[in-house]
Amino acid sequence: MDNRRFSRVSFKGNAHLELGNHSWLTEVLDLSLQGALIRKPVDWPETTPAAMQLRIRLNDFPVELAMSVSVAHTSDSLVGLRCEKIDIDSVSHLRRLLELNLGDSELLSRELSELSEH
Repeated sequence: MDNRRFSRVSFKGNAHLELGNHSWLTEVLDLSLQGALIRKPVDWPETTPAAMQLRIRLNDFPVELAMSVSVAHTSDSLVGLRCEKIDIDSVSHLRRLLELNLGDSELLSRELSELSEH
């Protein structure tokens, strides 16, 4: 049973995950207000990295989403990232992307309210 508090949308796109001077190219598989699911990069370290920066290029727009993330979980081929901090421009673009894909602006408004309470 899925006990997620935030709706996820399928999203296929490239992203960069940055930690200090190191950057990994990866593919984003889905997004939510609380984070992202990515394909594990080929040279992913054995130990879980600390806070990183995720930069997602929106496919058809000259816009980039940027958020500070931490690793929530990993598997053989996937990494779940938890959004720790996101700037106002990025959250606005993310909200619009989620709104278009969910088709339910009231659900998204409730999730934003819940997110701001935590």
